[in-house]
Amino acid sequence: MQADVLLEVRGLKTHFATERGRVTAVDGISFHINKGEILGVVGESGCGKSVTSQSILRLFDEKHLVKYEGEIRFNGEMDLLKLSRPQMEDIRGNEISMIFQDPLSSLNPVLTIGFQIAESLMLHQHMNKKQAYAKAVDMLRLTGIPAPERRIHEYPHQLSGGMRQRVMIAMTLACEPKLLIADEPTTALDVTIQAQILDLISDLNQQLGMGVMFITHDLGVVAELCHRVVVMYLGQIVEEAPVEDLFEHPLHPYTKGLIRSIPQMDGDRTAKLHVIEGMVPSLENVPQGCRFAARCPYADSQCREQEPELFSHADMRKVRCWHVERIGREEAGVYA
Repeated sequence: MQADVLLEVRGLKTHFATERGRVTAVDGISFHINKGEILGVVGESGCGKSVTSQSILRLFDEKHLVKYEGEIRFNGEMDLLKLSRPQMEDIRGNEISMIFQDPLSSLNPVLTIGFQIAESLMLHQHMNKKQAYAKAVDMLRLTGIPAPERRIHEYPHQLSGGMRQRVMIAMTLACEPKLLIADEPTTALDVTIQAQILDLISDLNQQLGMGVMFITHDLGVVAELCHRVVVMYLGQIVEEAPVEDLFEHPLHPYTKGLIRSIPQMDGDRTAKLHVIEGMVPSLENVPQGCRFAARCPYADSQCREQEPELFSHADMRKVRCWHVERIGREEAGVYA
């Protein structure tokens, strides 16, 4: 592993036991996050983004529900999949923290927000109660919550959605983690609050130098916030690239479709938005060959019969497609 790599996922597979048999929600994905880097993970609902993030922290029931394969190397050579349950409990919230999509369901409604932040500090940082509450006030102030000395005594239902999300960020950052996983943290917020939360994550990333894994379906957010992007489809990575390269020259037909679906401010407002035809297939019925073939305008018999590998296409770029070169020539107006 390179010295600046904070997290490296190698061949991760996440299998779930269901009444109809085993389902593989994440199927052999590999990626890395550098120290101080924000990696965007994008794709439609059901593509495996959230399962990937929760697999990193091993949040699923490993006794009855899930089985993992592969490696998750963190901060050197530590393989998270080989750690014991107590060792993982020391990692969660201390070395790696996670912001969930719905802060109200993530906060305990019968405990004050001050106690919920201080609890992690007393557990992981071994602070006494006075020190932990003082740090909780500092963290609320850092996230822009006014009058933090008063807010620490309030309960989650007394706060707005944006304030609760800021509390969640304060809680996840209290122990100064090396990696922050943000799973669509702005989805339930209005546009103004979304912008504030994104600015906050960007500022804290620069100030604290932590790595960030930012999961979203909003490519506009990715363009504004992230350094590199991983595009997922049906449990696999189909493209990986620096954010500028991805938007200037997407390689995979799925990525092209996602970008074309973004509304253009200077475009024809009467024109219909681009739509990727069809739906993401069920994990119980994964198609043969390329998983995107049924929805792809470039698909041929090879695509429907043979599954492409994720291969390096250029510096810092990877793509999973049989016809990258041909598609590129056709879009440039040069036909072979």
